[in-house]
Amino acid sequence: MSEERTVEIVPEAGLHARPAALFVEAVNDHEAEVEAGPPEGDLVPAQSMIAVTSLGVGEGDELRLVADGPEAEAVLDELERILTTPEDELEA
Repeated sequence: MSEERTVEIVPEAGLHARPAALFVEAVNDHEAEVEAGPPEGDLVPAQSMIAVTSLGVGEGDELRLVADGPEAEAVLDELERILTTPEDELEA
């Protein structure tokens, strides 16, 4: 069963640099297939740093997350934490 969430981006740099690296790392650390994209747009594989940064998501933008797998809810919780934490407060 897939889980879905839409999250507003908090880090000032958006989903670039450190937040993007933590985002992709979190996806790869969980047993779930995750896709991300704009609320009304196409989704990209969230385990790909290139795909995630190519979304061009900035502070205040919304990002739709869809996860499927045994750890779908756990990975969405972790991704939401990363996306809603100011960059200077992010910890791995």
